[in-house]
Amino acid sequence: MKIYVTGASGFIGSALVRELVAAGHSVTGLARSDRGAAAVEAAGAAVHRGDIHDPAGVAAGVGDADGVVHLAFDHDDMSQIHANGQLDLEVVRALGDELAGSDRALVVTSGSAIVSSAAGVATEHTPVDPTSIDGAARGPSEELTLALAERGVRSSLVRLSPSVHGTGDTHGFVPTLVRVAREKGVAAYVGDGENVWPAVHRLDAAHLFALAVEAAPAGTRLHGVAEQGVRTRDIAAAIGERLGIPTTSLDPADAAAHFGWLAGFASVDNPTSSVLTREWLGWTPSGPALLQDVAGGVYG
Repeated sequence: MKIYVTGASGFIGSALVRELVAAGHSVTGLARSDRGAAAVEAAGAAVHRGDIHDPAGVAAGVGDADGVVHLAFDHDDMSQIHANGQLDLEVVRALGDELAGSDRALVVTSGSAIVSSAAGVATEHTPVDPTSIDGAARGPSEELTLALAERGVRSSLVRLSPSVHGTGDTHGFVPTLVRVAREKGVAAYVGDGENVWPAVHRLDAAHLFALAVEAAPAGTRLHGVAEQGVRTRDIAAAIGERLGIPTTSLDPADAAAHFGWLAGFASVDNPTSSVLTREWLGWTPSGPALLQDVAGGVYG
């Protein structure tokens, strides 16, 4: 296949590009900088220069690709997540318009926190709740992606765990927790810390995107979840032990002052299943668990 990847030089995208090239696919990666372009070329892919702030320019990279994986998202200022989500919607719309009527694949990135208000364990059939922490930001892109199946696009989406972990994770939730812990001198969790985050290793996430662009049926929601839920109290304890600092509980009223933009996510209870994803695509995550990576020094 000819596959176009946005976010090709990123944390997951760089692993995905290497996997796709190794599998014999012809890959073109979006790059917004000379450094990103060099990384994409080093992985064996061609480069399309562009930036998600120019959705039409991003869509121009589709060309005759058989499939598109859209991983790029503006993470530069997560306090602006709703504006970033609106930008993502415009990129998905541009890609969808480019692919409409072609039966070619489009795989879009979402997040499991989009269903964090679901009762019990969320599944691939759990719809977006626009009142959830991530629903207002990424929900519109998810709904548009699924609707593209009615326009002749083999569209699917991957809801990633809040923690996609592994070597090179510098901007995600866990490294943010680590940075805050270093600054504050304590590794904190909110309340009793019984709320959970799903988790998946970076290489397992990349493999799921590869499977999706190759074979996911149109209109499919997939869950990038290897661990259904890791207690935030256990994450904090692992960080505290690794850094040699105390672990403590925070009153929910103090979470914003302590965690900044991550405060809302720090309180989320998001148990999420990937049983159907594994069944549909034969995905079998095998990477290290989140707490193994923390204890093993991946985050310093």
